[in-house]
Formats: sequence, structure tokens, C-alpha cells
Amino acid sequence: MKHVFWESVKIALDALVSNKLRSILTMLGIIIGVGAVIAMVSIGMGVRDKVSNSIASLGSNLIIVTPGAASSSGVRQAAGTNITLTLKDAEALAREVNGIGAVAPSVSKQYQMVAGNMNWTTSVQGTTPEYLEVRNLSVQAGSFITNEDVETRNRVAVIGTTVASNLFTNINPIGQSIRINNAPFTIIGVLEGKGQSAGGQDQDDTVIIPLTTAQERMMGITYVQTISVQAANSEVVDEVQEGITSLLRARHDITADKTDDFTVRNLASVMATAQETTGTITMLLGSIAAISLLVGGIGIMNIMMVSVTERTREIGIRKALGARYSNILMQFLIEAIVIGVIGGAIGIVIGIGTSYAISSIAGWNTVVTATPILVAFGFSVGIGLFFGLYPARKAALLNPIDALRYE
Repeated sequence: MKHVFWESVKIALDALVSNKLRSILTMLGIIIGVGAVIAMVSIGMGVRDKVSNSIASLGSNLIIVTPGAASSSGVRQAAGTNITLTLKDAEALAREVNGIGAVAPSVSKQYQMVAGNMNWTTSVQGTTPEYLEVRNLSVQAGSFITNEDVETRNRVAVIGTTVASNLFTNINPIGQSIRINNAPFTIIGVLEGKGQSAGGQDQDDTVIIPLTTAQERMMGITYVQTISVQAANSEVVDEVQEGITSLLRARHDITADKTDDFTVRNLASVMATAQETTGTITMLLGSIAAISLLVGGIGIMNIMMVSVTERTREIGIRKALGARYSNILMQFLIEAIVIGVIGGAIGIVIGIGTSYAISSIAGWNTVVTATPILVAFGFSVGIGLFFGLYPARKAALLNPIDALRYE
């Protein structure tokens, strides 16, 4: 049986080699289909990874607390709802809610800053030392703000790489003096670059100063605009969110019949929604590309039908010499499968090459993984088998006498 199988493979390969151009054109549909599926899925998975990384860059296990009730579309919030959170609320959360890793209250506002003859306008964040951990930041040079800076309202600043490159072209920013809204600050650190967010915002275009300095010396306010909370791990995020809501309702004297004067958002749910959406996009791209695989399969069927017609006399001779139904069936099935296998293999190479080419030329993020490659290759072999079955069966059922008479 093994000898018969390999003999059939040899005959199939000889038949394909003897008609090179026709074989290549038959494989073309499979090659394009497999290559397109791999390239399209890699683009979709690249988009998913970029969105996930962008959300993750905001902070791991992050919960954002903002003032004001969650408003429905078109409904304006009541006056004063944006000043309901304070530094004491943040301190209470860190002290009383179980499962919290770190808490960082913050305020922000756009200001113009001047260094020598250079000026730049950006968002100035007033916050606490915990902000570094909560938002997954790291310092490239110098140091970050300290609790002492917050307590003494120091005029110190940590800047992002975008600000550093625009204000200090050829000199080290550490120790340099800048004026923020005409107030002098000393630069003590430069943050590691984080790139763009999912919304296209430059995360390195920022300046961080102590919270109390921003509140009392810059803005003249006593409230905070955001409280960023990092849960200890992903398992307790929902529990921490409930704890935050309960504690703030109690601190703000909100009774059961009244709505919250704050909003608590869980970035884990945002991440899940984003991954679901990008997963759907990936499936859609892959499905569209898979249509060309189907077209390739129909091409295999057409060529195999032509091959059966051309080789009717050969089939008759083989049957007259004792070839059985199964031998003829296997021969033509193997031809179809070989087309699928070779076309699939070439398609894999082209698909991976296209993915890397798109990444380097267009600058898109692409992710090539084994799963879509194996699935696309499996489909190419399966399509060869499926669409080769009818022509192979037609060849195997030919009457040897009629076949021998065929001209």
C-alpha cells in the first residue's frame, strides 16, 4: 500500500511538471489566498496589540476616579460637580480600601513654558510620587518628585522627552531652570519615552510638578481633577472598584436615593472592549482574504477537470492494465493535494514577507503568529482535497473501454 501511495505521488508530480505553466497558474489562487490571509490577520493582530499596549501604558490594573456623575449623551452636569474630589479623598482611599497598590491624585492644565529663548506649550500635571508607579512611568535621567517636594510645595519639574527635545536641543536639561506661566522651576528629571497613545496623543509631551505646587502656587484650587488608583493585582480590580465607590459615597454623604458625584472607570473593561473590537476586525480581514482561497479551490477543480479530459486515454490504459478505482482516485486526489501543499507553502512565505514589508514600508504594526499560518495552510490542503474530489472520482469511474476509444 505504501509503495502504491508513493508511486501515485510520483505520477502526480510528473503530471504537474509536464504542464508547468498550467500548474503555476492553478497554484496562484492558493498562493494569493494563503498570503492574503496571513498578511491581513497579521495587520489585524498588530492593531489589537497596539491598542492593548497603548491602554496598558496608562497603567496596569488601573482605576480612574473623576469628579462629577457619569453623564448620558446630551445631559449637562450640574454646576460644581467637577470639584467634588480632594486630596483627603485620595489619602482615605489609600488608607481604607483593601487591595489598593498605590493612589495618585492629580490636576492638569495647559501652560506655556520658557527656557532661554525657547518656548513650548504643554499639559502640566500636578501629582504625587505614586504617579510614577500607577502610570507605569520610569525616569530616564535625574529623579522624580518626592513627598518632601509635595509637602514643601517645591518648584521642581520632571519633563517628558518631547518637552526636553523642544526646549533643550544640545544641553542636559537636568538642573536647568524653566519658567512655567512665568514662575521659575528647576528640572530634576526626564521621563523615559512612551510614544503615542491609542488616540494619537503624544504621551511624552508633558511636565510633572508636585500636586500642592500646582494647586496652591499655579491654579489656586483645593480640589483634584483625577485620582488614579492601581489595584494590587488583576483579580481584585472589581472588588477595589466597589470599595472606592462605597467609601467615596460615605465620605460625600451620598444617600441611597442619590447618584454619585464622581465616576469610577475600570481600564480592564476598556481593554476587554478594545480587544473584542479589534478581534472582530481581524476576523473580518481574514474572512475577506479567505474568499481568494475559495476562488483558488475552484481554479484547482477547473484544471483537474481539464486534466481528466486530456488524460482519458491514459486512464483507460491504466484500468486495462489492472488499475483499480482506488488507484485512479488516489492519483488525481494527490495531484490536487500537491497543488494545495506547494501553493500553501509558497503563500506562507509570501504572506510573512508581505507582513514584514508592510511593517517596514508603511510603518504599521504587524504581528505574525503560528496559528493563522497553520490555519491558512490547513485550508489550502483541505481545499485541494475538497475541490479535487469530484474530478478524481469522475476519472476513477470512467469506463475503460470508452476511455480507450477516446481521441
